[in-house]
Amino acid sequence: MVVGQTFMVTGQAFADSSDFSWVNKCIEDNKTQGQEDSVVIAYCSCMNNKMSSVETKSISAWEQSNPKEAKECSVQAGWQG
Repeated sequence: MVVGQTFMVTGQAFADSSDFSWVNKCIEDNKTQGQEDSVVIAYCSCMNNKMSSVETKSISAWEQSNPKEAKECSVQAGWQG
């Protein structure tokens, strides 16, 4: 568990402010989906990591045209339903 937490903190250290904005918007967009907060955060972070750094779409818009990545992140995050 400590390794995962260390990785997460290290990963966040390299994220820029736009990453945080995209992830926070995704969390807001998905807050009514009936998932645990940790699942939504993991999903949104995964999706953000799969997107190009020059992407202009929000995560929620990008997932619509990238169903393979959305499915991968759903599984990785433990999304139920």
